[in-house]
Amino acid sequence: MTQAQRRVGMVLARASRVLGEEPYYHEFLEGLERVLTPAGVSVLVKVVTDRDAESETYERWAAEGHVGGVVLLDLVPDDDRVELVGRLSLPAVVLGAPSTAPGLPTVWTDDAGFAREAIRFLASRGHESIGHITGPATFAHTQLRRAGAEKEAQARGVRLTHAVADYSYESGRTATAELLAASPTAIVCDNDVMALAALETLRDRGLSVPADISVVAWDDSAQCQLAVPALSAMSHDVGRIGELGARALLDAMAGAPPAVYEAPAAHLVIRASTR
Repeated sequence: MTQAQRRVGMVLARASRVLGEEPYYHEFLEGLERVLTPAGVSVLVKVVTDRDAESETYERWAAEGHVGGVVLLDLVPDDDRVELVGRLSLPAVVLGAPSTAPGLPTVWTDDAGFAREAIRFLASRGHESIGHITGPATFAHTQLRRAGAEKEAQARGVRLTHAVADYSYESGRTATAELLAASPTAIVCDNDVMALAALETLRDRGLSVPADISVVAWDDSAQCQLAVPALSAMSHDVGRIGELGARALLDAMAGAPPAVYEAPAAHLVIRASTR
């Protein structure tokens, strides 16, 4: 194993405040390391301000032989990073839908299907007006979740209203306030941090959860379990997703043909925040 093959890279083009608040990537990294560390491979994580800085990082790593492979996150449709890692001959695995990364191995979760499940659950509980706080609209997984939610809402005769946020607590508060103009009886949030923000915002407005409005988080976490009331959540095995990403990357570094590694199915954990 060469020196470069003893290290893989992951670049996070997000505000540091968002990364500090959100447990998802900490759990994902733990899963990566559970597989990579016994294989003698370490993980280098770099936080940058934008996509240009991310691409420059890959170019520098490839030129210097600094890493043997990379994990690509938060892809957008026709993402230029897919072409970039190919041009750099840099083994890569994508966390996202296979359609976003032709020619690269992917760790896939059914974002559209799980979003439909969340809307279906709330509709079955009698909710006819649902708010949806999404992540950045450019992300492919945001678009898939939104499309899935809209399709299920249409099938169920539910009015669905969206508000775009950036996964941070403050953006969750702002988006919740925005959605209240549509008088939803339930809100689905695309991560746990924004769901916690929704709880506080609703409390500040004198609204009771779940008596007045129900709240569902996309990612389950200890924060969801400890919230008051405890948050119903779409639970993903994030650590397992990290393990699959590590195995996919080791395969790519060994020259294996690209494949789709399907993550375990998510499931809805019902707690006190939904009536």
